[in-house]
Amino acid sequence: MIVKKPVLPGRIRKVPKSFSWIDHRLVRNGYIERCSHAAGILYLFLVCVGDDKGLSYYSDQSLMKKLSMDQRTFENARADLVRIGLVAWKHPLYQVLCIEQILEQNHQVTGSSMSLGQILRNAMEVRHD
Repeated sequence: MIVKKPVLPGRIRKVPKSFSWIDHRLVRNGYIERCSHAAGILYLFLVCVGDDKGLSYYSDQSLMKKLSMDQRTFENARADLVRIGLVAWKHPLYQVLCIEQILEQNHQVTGSSMSLGQILRNAMEVRHD
């Protein structure tokens, strides 16, 4: 077993009282693997600037400038996030979506049955969150 010790003990991060956080299920459930690099950075930015409901009103021009993206890259990144189900967008509003709802929507859309293992993993996620 690996014993983990902080490299800089005086700089251990604390969850801020602000609204932004990154849900670990983004990685564990494979959503990050379906994002382009541009989509990943756009998602991170939207998570950071969103309010308690995940809403933000940054303009496309402002987002492109802050993220150093050209229009085509930006529009593809936004389309990726919408397609994957991580973000909803209706000009001028962005909403970072709940990952739990993504799992439910994906199951409903495909209509496929879930394995017992997937049901148990989902149950454990709800229990731990």
